[in-house]
Amino acid sequence: QVQLVESGGGLVQAGGSLRLSCAASGRTFSSNPAGWFRQAPGKEREFVAATGWSGGSTFYADSVKGRFTISGGSAKNTIYLQMTNLKPEDTAVYYCAAALSGYAYTQVNFYDFWGQGTQVTVSS
Repeated sequence: QVQLVESGGGLVQAGGSLRLSCAASGRTFSSNPAGWFRQAPGKEREFVAATGWSGGSTFYADSVKGRFTISGGSAKNTIYLQMTNLKPEDTAVYYCAAALSGYAYTQVNFYDFWGQGTQVTVSS
Protein backbone atom coordinates (compact mmCIF):
# COMPACT_ATOMS: atom_id res chain seq x y z
CA GLN A 1 0.00 0.00 0.00
CA VAL A 2 1.27 3.48 -0.89
CA GLN A 3 2.09 5.83 1.99
CA LEU A 4 2.73 9.57 1.51
CA VAL A 5 4.38 11.79 4.13
CA GLU A 6 4.78 15.56 3.85
CA SER A 7 7.50 17.55 5.61
CA GLY A 8 9.13 20.98 5.53
CA GLY A 9 6.28 23.13 6.81
CA GLY A 10 6.68 25.75 9.50
CA LEU A 11 6.49 29.44 10.35
CA VAL A 12 8.04 31.94 7.97
CA GLN A 13 7.90 35.71 7.51
CA ALA A 14 6.24 37.24 4.47
CA GLY A 15 8.63 37.30 1.54
CA GLY A 16 10.48 34.23 2.77
CA SER A 17 10.80 30.76 1.31
CA LEU A 18 10.02 27.16 2.26
CA ARG A 19 10.62 23.84 0.54
CA LEU A 20 8.04 21.11 1.12
CA SER A 21 8.79 17.44 0.51
CA CYS A 22 6.45 14.51 -0.14
CA ALA A 23 8.05 11.10 0.32
CA ALA A 24 6.37 7.91 -0.87
CA SER A 25 6.92 4.48 0.67
CA GLY A 26 5.63 1.01 -0.07
CA ARG A 27 5.13 0.02 -3.69
CA THR A 28 5.50 3.25 -5.60
CA PHE A 29 5.83 4.39 -9.19
CA SER A 30 7.82 7.56 -9.75
CA SER A 31 6.24 8.16 -13.17
CA ASN A 32 2.70 8.60 -11.78
CA PRO A 33 0.93 11.96 -11.53
CA ALA A 34 1.34 13.82 -8.25
CA GLY A 35 -0.03 17.05 -6.88
CA TRP A 36 -0.07 19.57 -4.05
CA PHE A 37 -3.26 20.95 -2.52
CA ARG A 38 -3.91 23.24 0.43
CA GLN A 39 -6.76 23.92 2.82
CA ALA A 40 -7.29 26.82 5.21
CA PRO A 41 -9.76 26.66 8.14
CA GLY A 42 -13.35 26.97 6.91
CA LYS A 43 -12.29 26.82 3.26
CA GLU A 44 -12.48 24.17 0.55
CA ARG A 45 -9.40 22.23 -0.39
CA GLU A 46 -7.82 23.95 -3.39
CA PHE A 47 -5.41 22.94 -6.12
CA VAL A 48 -1.88 24.35 -5.92
CA ALA A 49 0.39 22.48 -8.35
CA ALA A 50 0.72 19.13 -10.11
CA THR A 51 3.01 17.14 -12.37
CA GLY A 52 1.73 14.77 -15.06
CA TRP A 53 2.88 11.34 -16.21
CA SER A 54 6.69 10.97 -16.11
CA GLY A 55 6.95 14.59 -15.00
CA GLY A 56 6.58 15.75 -18.58
CA SER A 57 4.23 18.61 -17.76
CA THR A 58 3.42 20.84 -14.80
CA PHE A 59 0.32 22.79 -13.77
CA TYR A 60 -0.16 25.68 -11.33
CA ALA A 61 -2.99 27.61 -9.77
CA ASP A 62 -3.05 31.24 -10.91
CA SER A 63 -2.49 32.41 -7.33
CA VAL A 64 0.95 30.75 -7.10
CA LYS A 65 2.33 31.01 -10.64
CA GLY A 66 5.76 32.61 -10.66
CA ARG A 67 6.25 31.93 -6.94
CA PHE A 68 5.92 28.15 -6.47
CA THR A 69 7.69 25.35 -8.35
CA ILE A 70 6.84 21.64 -8.28
CA SER A 71 9.65 19.20 -9.01
CA GLY A 72 10.75 15.62 -8.56
CA GLY A 73 13.39 13.36 -10.02
CA SER A 74 12.32 10.32 -12.04
CA ALA A 75 14.81 8.21 -10.06
CA LYS A 76 13.27 8.93 -6.64
CA ASN A 77 9.84 8.68 -5.04
CA THR A 78 9.86 12.23 -3.74
CA ILE A 79 8.02 15.33 -4.93
CA TYR A 80 8.98 18.86 -3.85
CA LEU A 81 7.19 22.17 -3.70
CA GLN A 82 9.58 25.13 -3.64
CA MET A 83 7.71 28.17 -2.34
CA THR A 84 9.20 31.66 -2.65
CA ASN A 85 7.93 35.18 -1.91
CA LEU A 86 5.42 33.73 0.52
CA LYS A 87 2.37 35.78 1.49
CA PRO A 88 0.04 35.56 4.51
CA GLU A 89 -2.65 34.31 2.11
CA ASP A 90 -0.55 31.16 1.57
CA THR A 91 -1.17 30.07 5.17
CA ALA A 92 -2.82 26.62 5.10
CA VAL A 93 -2.29 22.91 5.60
CA TYR A 94 -0.55 21.56 2.51
CA TYR A 95 -1.25 18.03 1.26
CA CYS A 96 0.44 15.92 -1.39
CA ALA A 97 -1.38 13.30 -3.45
CA ALA A 98 -0.69 10.62 -6.07
CA ALA A 99 -2.85 9.04 -8.78
CA LEU A 100 -2.94 5.62 -10.42
CA SER A 101 -4.62 6.53 -13.72
CA GLY A 102 -6.22 9.34 -15.69
CA TYR A 103 -5.41 12.93 -16.62
CA ALA A 104 -7.51 15.25 -14.43
CA TYR A 105 -4.48 16.57 -12.57
CA THR A 106 -6.12 19.64 -11.01
CA GLN A 107 -9.12 17.83 -9.47
CA VAL A 108 -9.23 16.59 -5.87
CA ASN A 109 -11.23 13.46 -6.72
CA PHE A 110 -8.67 12.40 -9.33
CA TYR A 111 -6.14 11.30 -6.70
CA ASP A 112 -6.05 7.89 -5.02
CA PHE A 113 -3.57 8.48 -2.18
CA TRP A 114 -3.13 11.41 0.22
CA GLY A 115 -0.66 12.41 2.89
CA GLN A 116 -1.57 13.74 6.35
CA GLY A 117 -0.57 17.33 5.59
CA THR A 118 1.97 19.83 6.87
CA GLN A 119 1.18 23.28 8.29
CA VAL A 120 2.55 26.39 6.59
CA THR A 121 2.10 29.69 8.42
CA VAL A 122 3.22 33.00 6.90
CA SER A 123 3.41 36.02 9.20
CA SER A 124 3.62 39.70 8.28
